[in-house]
Amino acid sequence: MALLNSGVPDEVWRHANIGRLLNNAVRRFEAHVLELMSERGHAETRIAHVSLTRNLDVDGTRLTELAKRASMSKQAMGELVVQCEGLGLVARTVDPSDRRARIVTFTPAGLAWLEAFRAAVDIAENEMRQELGDKTMNVIIEGLCAYGTTFNTLQI
Repeated sequence: MALLNSGVPDEVWRHANIGRLLNNAVRRFEAHVLELMSERGHAETRIAHVSLTRNLDVDGTRLTELAKRASMSKQAMGELVVQCEGLGLVARTVDPSDRRARIVTFTPAGLAWLEAFRAAVDIAENEMRQELGDKTMNVIIEGLCAYGTTFNTLQI
């Protein structure tokens, strides 16, 4: 199989490379998940908030770890935490192992939001499977799992 962008004019390759195609697919998928969330009464969050919630352990996570997992600065993650606190989805509590540090945790409303998000992801995945077919979907999942398991998050 030929490389996706081999022999493609300089300007075209920028829109036809695998990174762009993966990004477009992620943007489409996440936009649909947020649309499903909105239809179910959870219109308060934006895609940026998912960078926090997808990296937050159910039992809580330190801000520095959240930033590392999301590949963003502590300041940017801190702003997302402030926004999600304002939405009532998360709270900061004292870290019992280091009283100077804070742990970000889901609130009860945040846990309900997380369950609704899970249901929306399930619906979006099933719709994607219907559109692409079982064979293609299984290959995509298998390939992404194999490729993604070797990824190490860079330090910010």
